[in-house]
Amino acid sequence: MDELFKNIDNPSKIRILQQLEAYDRTYEKNKIILKSVKSDDIICILISGHIQIIKNDVNGNTTIIEDIKNSGIFGSLSANIASSEYEIITKEVSHIVIIEMDNIINLTDNQVFIKNVLTVFYQKIKEFNNRIEILTNKTIREKLLTFFRIMSNHNNRIIYLPFSYSELADYISVNRSAMAREMKLLKEEKLIEVKGRKIKLLYYN
Repeated sequence: MDELFKNIDNPSKIRILQQLEAYDRTYEKNKIILKSVKSDDIICILISGHIQIIKNDVNGNTTIIEDIKNSGIFGSLSANIASSEYEIITKEVSHIVIIEMDNIINLTDNQVFIKNVLTVFYQKIKEFNNRIEILTNKTIREKLLTFFRIMSNHNNRIIYLPFSYSELADYISVNRSAMAREMKLLKEEKLIEVKGRKIKLLYYN
């Protein structure tokens, strides 16, 4: 929620939420939630917890579209989830605030909040562009190295995976066993060091 209410004091924040007719929901772990997001234009703010937007194709393959944790923002306009192939799943108990897009559009008396909304969507576009950059690589190695580079912000040699290696394979849309073999090769070639979810990039100058 911090991103949407940056530079807005608490009394104004409360007033805006009332004007937006925002409402909240709490969901248990491992639940498929917000099925109506496919048809409703809403913004969701993850107050606490962890959710993933996933796609299941007809062959039973799973791809993680978004991995969202505390204070993350998602919704109808942040991912193409109109298809029945997409699901929003809680990875732990999650508390979510939901805002109707029409109510945001009709809010005209707080330009700071509107600016924050536009900034959030700009960041979402940037994230999706990064994701496209990863997925358009042809080999598993290229996908992994591109993911590591983006995670490192181009200059940090140490990164921490935000999810498990199994989920990483789903995120970059590759076979899990094949990815494990490629990770082993990268270690043997001394391009990376791995300790749990901590990865040190050795190919940076």
